[in-house]
Amino acid sequence: MREPDFIVLSDPLGRLFLDMIAAERGAARNTLAAYERDLADYCDFLDSRSEAPMSATTASIRAWLDDLSARGFAATSTARRLSCVRQFHRFLYVEGHRPEDPGAVIDGPRRGRPLPKVLSMADVDKLLTVAREGIEDAKRPASQRLQAARLTCLLEILYATGLRVSELVSLPRSAARTKEPLLTIKGKGGRERLVPLSEPARAAMGVWLTLLGELRPGLSNTPWLFPADSESGHLPRQVFARELKALAGAAGLRADLVSPHVLRHAFASHLLQNGADLRVVQELLGHADVSTTQIYTHVLDERTRAMVRDLHPLSRR
Repeated sequence: MREPDFIVLSDPLGRLFLDMIAAERGAARNTLAAYERDLADYCDFLDSRSEAPMSATTASIRAWLDDLSARGFAATSTARRLSCVRQFHRFLYVEGHRPEDPGAVIDGPRRGRPLPKVLSMADVDKLLTVAREGIEDAKRPASQRLQAARLTCLLEILYATGLRVSELVSLPRSAARTKEPLLTIKGKGGRERLVPLSEPARAAMGVWLTLLGELRPGLSNTPWLFPADSESGHLPRQVFARELKALAGAAGLRADLVSPHVLRHAFASHLLQNGADLRVVQELLGHADVSTTQIYTHVLDERTRAMVRDLHPLSRR
């Protein structure tokens, strides 16, 4: 994976803030790069007004927000940038660099949180059925059989675990050798979590690795479960996303509604539909805060209504 670009943030207090984010919160490199870009944009705006973080006021921050809006930034992007700047000013206040926090009274832009795109269980079955076709068909070229086995393996693991696509494509080869029913995944911020590994997923890994050894023996000794001729050494997530959209079309589904992240949503939604606890799903997805998982509460609302309809003695009157 290509390393994110870092820019040179000239403000020394900004650098101290980023050092704190890295040291105390264990922020990932991509997260730090995003914080640095957002903070640099804010500092550049202040500089254009002959201001600096130490002299910025609440009005300065609001003027910056107006500037973001004028530049066409969406509410979600503006809210993310404002979060960075508010944390920065909070840091300056707590560390004693400033006697007040000018960002404390500023609310972010209103934004509706869209419901996640979700595939039905029947849709997932269609994807898996079509992906499995041709693995054992000796008439197909070896490259097609190998791609079908890899795609089936990726789908089985993703739907069984709800991994982020970056976690999925970078799984180590040792994941296929474990005898435990759980995988240890290192996610965002270096946080580790356990995810279940289903028998269909194990079987798909066995088929994939067997074919890989037969048809591409040169890739059998790499440390990755999904090796590829790429800079990282493993399958790029963009390749998986592209193959998944092609598979969706072959399965009669709208390609624009299918992506690795949609499969992750399906994993969570189907668990909740079948009675899983929201906190359990939070742990499986690797969300640091349950508020992130609460985007799925529409599933819980539907389940609650169904329970009242089916179980309450007065619902049949």
